[in-house]
Amino acid sequence: MQTKFRVVSLSHKSAPVHIRELISLDEAAIQRLLLKLKEFFSVTDALVLSTCNRTEIYYNHESDLSVDLVKLIGIERGLSDAISYLDYFQILNEEKEAVSHLFRVSMGLEAQVVGDIQISNQVKRAYQAAADLELAGPFLHRLMHTIFFTNKRVVQETAFRDGAASLSYATIELIESLTQNIFQPRVLVIGLGEIGEDVAKNMVHLPTAQIKITNRTLSKAEEIGLPLGFEVIPFESCLAAMEEADVVVCSVRMQDPFITKQLVESFNIPSFKVFIDLSVPRSIETSLEELAGVVLYNVDNIRSKATAALQNRLDSIPSVEAILEESIEEFGAWQKEMVVSPTIQKLKQSLEQIRQEELGRYLKNIEEKEFVLIDKITKSMMQKILKVPVVQLRAACQRNEAAEMIELITDLFDLEKSKNEK
Repeated sequence: MQTKFRVVSLSHKSAPVHIRELISLDEAAIQRLLLKLKEFFSVTDALVLSTCNRTEIYYNHESDLSVDLVKLIGIERGLSDAISYLDYFQILNEEKEAVSHLFRVSMGLEAQVVGDIQISNQVKRAYQAAADLELAGPFLHRLMHTIFFTNKRVVQETAFRDGAASLSYATIELIESLTQNIFQPRVLVIGLGEIGEDVAKNMVHLPTAQIKITNRTLSKAEEIGLPLGFEVIPFESCLAAMEEADVVVCSVRMQDPFITKQLVESFNIPSFKVFIDLSVPRSIETSLEELAGVVLYNVDNIRSKATAALQNRLDSIPSVEAILEESIEEFGAWQKEMVVSPTIQKLKQSLEQIRQEELGRYLKNIEEKEFVLIDKITKSMMQKILKVPVVQLRAACQRNEAAEMIELITDLFDLEKSKNEK
């Protein structure tokens, strides 16, 4: 039975966040899962992608392994009833659909924030993990490199990746632009609700910044900040940290503003201090802007910028999909040719065996100089003989007539007999 490229996918489109959290896999679990695919199912091509928005397993196999894969995920996550989550998974067993899905995911077309560049890097890491375990055969290697080339085309030829299209990314982009002339800018994040947590996690994209985070629940700040290498401070200490910081990001939900003009007036501000208010209702008094050296941005300023970038991305989708269609068609043409590769190889080996046997029979006592010349001539003759059947095989692929041509050439050159005699 012929193997097919397939995918088992759970994403933000099919499952709520609490289910996605249950199913998500860390790097160690991904490695164990890949090894099980290799050892138990003899899979040669496999890729496991797990992010906050999706957990997906791509694999080449003759059978649908979706139920087994969900059970394996359950083992990794300690879920005794993992199979009960099967309905949350999208199962694609048609190869063309699975290939197209991986292209769309890699480009960011399936992301929560359309065009999200992070997913491209996450796919690259997933591919590297598969390659490290020798689970990337010729099929997956070619597919991934076609995807990487397509990604470059999307960046160069469209506006799909221009600008930050989510509130958190736009916030990071704003901080980066405001602190580009500051050595190791000091950034304080106050409040780790949904928006604050998302911004804090994306602070990893400010590699030179000194990040401090705080939250009214200290354990949550530690849970988020410590794995990322951020300094976690008690909520009671945030006023002192606020005075030291170059940038203060606040998303504290309170009835009254948490950061007031009177409070900031007491700070010693040698040059400037940026405040970014991501709260609704606002947690920073708007009158802060009246103070010398203070710059204030609110959620509406940032969201309008993100909305404009998102609209540009949405407008670019038809161009991106046209590029994807070209790439998928190109990959499909290569894939068709792969079907005839074994036959081409058999034919080459059969003719080479005949050539070597005849050289050995008639040139036993010939001088080396003459042998080199005859060897060169016979190799050239063999290449010319091979040219026509190879061209015909590849042309048959494009006409979807490969099976008939393979059978014809196998019979004509008696390739099965040649193979058995070896």
